[in-house]
Amino acid sequence: MNNDSDNYCGQNRITTALLLAAGTGSRLFPLTQNSPKCLTLVNDKSILERLLNNLKSQGFKRLVIVTGHKKECIMDYLGEKSGNICIEYVYSPLYKITNNIYSLWMARNIINEPFVLFESDLVMNTTLLDDMVYPDRMAVALMQPWLNGTTVSINKDNMVTKFQKGTTDSYDDIRYKTVNIYSFSLLSWQAIVKKLNQYISEGIVNCYYETVFAEMIDNKSLAFESVSFDYKPWYEIDTLKDLAKAELLFPKEEKKVVMRENAMS
Repeated sequence: MNNDSDNYCGQNRITTALLLAAGTGSRLFPLTQNSPKCLTLVNDKSILERLLNNLKSQGFKRLVIVTGHKKECIMDYLGEKSGNICIEYVYSPLYKITNNIYSLWMARNIINEPFVLFESDLVMNTTLLDDMVYPDRMAVALMQPWLNGTTVSINKDNMVTKFQKGTTDSYDDIRYKTVNIYSFSLLSWQAIVKKLNQYISEGIVNCYYETVFAEMIDNKSLAFESVSFDYKPWYEIDTLKDLAKAELLFPKEEKKVVMRENAMS
């Protein structure tokens, strides 16, 4: 029985990641003037290096990166391989006038398998991904006064029932903040691509992909099981103030000093 369960989990474990890293990161200026946001250092390590380490520890084999602003910096930094992870790039030439809905759409032809979607401004404890490497899941955190952005409602079965645009001062139900990490089965991705095609063909290129997810959740053509990120550190870095807070959560790793006794002659 246990062997069958292990095989089932192994066959369904996702090993492909998609990173959206096309934006200019204007709110982190001047740090992003000559470098993309994902190469911003959080203490001693960049956001991208931290993500790569997390992916390696989770057994990922493929990383697709949608680039835009200062794409050559990312390509020079990573090359085409990092350890056991094969790295591929998709360049979004309209990155200055489009939003992440367009970046996600740019990956429609290069990914044809289940994958986990990441934004380029997140740092997290790697164990938070333990439950995100299986299809059709969404990372969330219980809404707190200091958080802002898109929220979702969740039912008793931990399924996402509705997206809300932004936060409001008061609401009756329990809200959860989107952490902007999603996993998709191939069937879900194919359905999302069809909806993305519709949006892009209508010239809707400057909104967030949550707009698509919200519509699909409403009409039940997409389903997400929620995964709580409440119990381990994570942070979304949009501003210099965010960066300062993230550095408190992810302090520098102290180098171990090996003391050797000098032989007395």
